[in-house]
Amino acid sequence: MTDYLAAVMEMLGPAQNRYVDPAAWDRLHAELGIQLPPDYRALVDAFAPIQINGHLYLSHPATERWNLGQRIRSSITAWSEVPWDDLDLDADEDPRQLFGLDELSFGTRNGLWPIASTDRGETIFLLGAPDAPRLLVNYDETWAEHRMSFAEWLYRYLIGEDMSGPNSSAFYPGPVRLQHLPMSAGERPEPWYGPDRGM
Repeated sequence: MTDYLAAVMEMLGPAQNRYVDPAAWDRLHAELGIQLPPDYRALVDAFAPIQINGHLYLSHPATERWNLGQRIRSSITAWSEVPWDDLDLDADEDPRQLFGLDELSFGTRNGLWPIASTDRGETIFLLGAPDAPRLLVNYDETWAEHRMSFAEWLYRYLIGEDMSGPNSSAFYPGPVRLQHLPMSAGERPEPWYGPDRGM
């Protein structure tokens, strides 16, 4: 069985661990009322705040800018304001019907938690229910479900699988491109690349 966390770390290169702070995670978990998955926390600690392959953004709970807690809260507010019952959605557009959800809630114990996003408009949600790992991804008007860990999702995203719905691949051959997010108004971080992947 593939160790997807190790496989992703191998693609991204040495961990940076710039903002590792277990207390920041403890505060975030206490505030949210849920525990974010260990593989997700490991990747965030290793690299975030970061943009991966020009599209995917990961924030960190210990930073003032690109703060994970603030991002989650603001996304929950925005998604909670969508009038789902008034949208007249087709069955293939309604996440409740697609994934057998009794209700569509954001930021609740059994609801959806926005944990990552892209500049293409994708939002990656963790389903808060305590069963096996489950991610839901919204992209434009489509939804995709992945019963896998975040590390496996990221691995498959980076090797070019359609992880946000049909024809959603954002594959770039060669090493993965990484870029720290600016931590001040005037900062312009330079991108760097992970190890050769043989792709």
